[in-house]
Amino acid sequence: MRKSKPKKRILLPDPKFSDILVTRFVNNLMVDGKKSIAYTIFYDAMSIIGEKMKDADKAPLDIWKQAVENITPQVEVKSRRVGGATFQVPTEVRPERKVSLSMKNLILYSRKRAGRSMAEKLSAEVMAAYNQEGAAFKRKEEMHRMADANKAFAHFRF
Repeated sequence: MRKSKPKKRILLPDPKFSDILVTRFVNNLMVDGKKSIAYTIFYDAMSIIGEKMKDADKAPLDIWKQAVENITPQVEVKSRRVGGATFQVPTEVRPERKVSLSMKNLILYSRKRAGRSMAEKLSAEVMAAYNQEGAAFKRKEEMHRMADANKAFAHFRF
């Protein structure tokens, strides 16, 4: 939009945990506007996590929040053209984008995972991210590695 920034939409907290972060996650998880199915998948995944990680002494929601935090990137690289050459310039990620990137990566790599239902795939990826492993965590590490390798071009910042 040229003239003004769009207004931020206010999200309502989810019915079970009363958490806005869960609503954001479910909105990303949703396909073709099927929000109730997305909620079912998320809650089923939380119950699977609760069963499998009883020894963690944490609520499934806390495990999920820690997993999202573990896969949240701090820096990313953006392409910048300077005099005909394209440089990968490392930049810090905005707080809103951090959360969005981590949620989208978690969902993306959950979908790619092998498993029966989406709830099982999601719970497996969340537990892997909680233990600082899995594809979503590797993606974050890769982003950080790319930014570190291109540290020399940091002076081309926007």
